[in-house]
This record gives sequence, C-alpha cells and structure tokens, in this order.
Amino acid sequence: MARIEFARGVAEEVIPDVRLTRAPDGSDGTATFYFDHPKALSEDEGVEITGMYMVDEEGEISTREVKGKFIDGKPAGIEVLYVMKDEMEWERFMRFMNRYAEQNGLGFTKS
Repeated sequence: MARIEFARGVAEEVIPDVRLTRAPDGSDGTATFYFDHPKALSEDEGVEITGMYMVDEEGEISTREVKGKFIDGKPAGIEVLYVMKDEMEWERFMRFMNRYAEQNGLGFTKS
C-alpha cells in the first residue's frame, strides 16, 4: 500500500498534482507536488508537518522541502520538492509513483 504522509503514521487523503523533470542524461531529476487544501493543514487534524514521507512496501522516501501556501492567513495548500540525484533514486521514486498512481487512479501525461 503506497501512501504519502506529512507526519509519520498520518496518511494524507488529498491526491497531489505532481510534475516531473529530468536531466537529458538521466543523471538527476525533480518531482514537484502540489496538494490543494490538504488534510494535514486542516484545523481538525492538528498534526505537526515534519516533512513529506512516501511509504510503500519497499520502505520510505522522504524530503524536508515542504512549503505551506496561505491565502488571507488561511491554509490553502502545500508544495513539496523532491530531488533525485541519480538514476537509482529516480527508479525508486518511479516505482513508488506507479504504486501510488495505481492505487489512487492517477494518470501520466507527457508534456
């Protein structure tokens, strides 16, 4: 079961928009996630965001590059940057995303 968490053990229910970029030689890449009004920012949850954790049967991938977006002082979204420094990290990330996409009915569109 693939899931995304902002606090360990608390699965995020909002499905993000994800944009991928990769160097032409495959040496590195980035994934930018945007969560519109995520559960982690709701007042009901009251969780402390410590990073973004992508958890599946292989283990965990994490990043601390998490930014909150606020409109008129109210939480509106979360933007996350995950940087992959080599082909091995890219392949691991893609395995996670394939599981996450299949589980949540997501599709992939090349630009």
